Amino acid sequence: MSLPTESREEAIKRLNAQADSLKARATPAPTQYGEAAAGYGYRIMAEMIGGVLVGLGLGWGFDAFVGSRPWGTIVGTLLGFGVSIWLAVHSAKKLSARALSEFGPPRDLPDEPDEGDDQR
Repeated sequence: MSLPTESREEAIKRLNAQADSLKARATPAPTQYGEAAAGYGYRIMAEMIGGVLVGLGLGWGFDAFVGSRPWGTIVGTLLGFGVSIWLAVHSAKKLSARALSEFGPPRDLPDEPDEGDDQR
């Protein structure tokens, strides 16, 4: 018994359908960098604000205990600011390494044509 022969057009349609399904399976879903980057940014911002507020509170408490107003508040605020900068840099390094492992190396954006160039 021989197999029924298909016409050339039917074979091309079948091959195109198989190629489309293979392309759909092989194309990875785009990763969402925006949500993770926003979360990392909010985390670093919270560390910055928190460090300054903790330093301000500790300085104010020191002033109230010792009675050296306003120097304890000033020194506490400056120390809190310094610690918050150190924490932000430390966290940025850790989050950068984490993002590199999750998302891979950064990719360049496609080139945009200049305003004066013709788009042919």
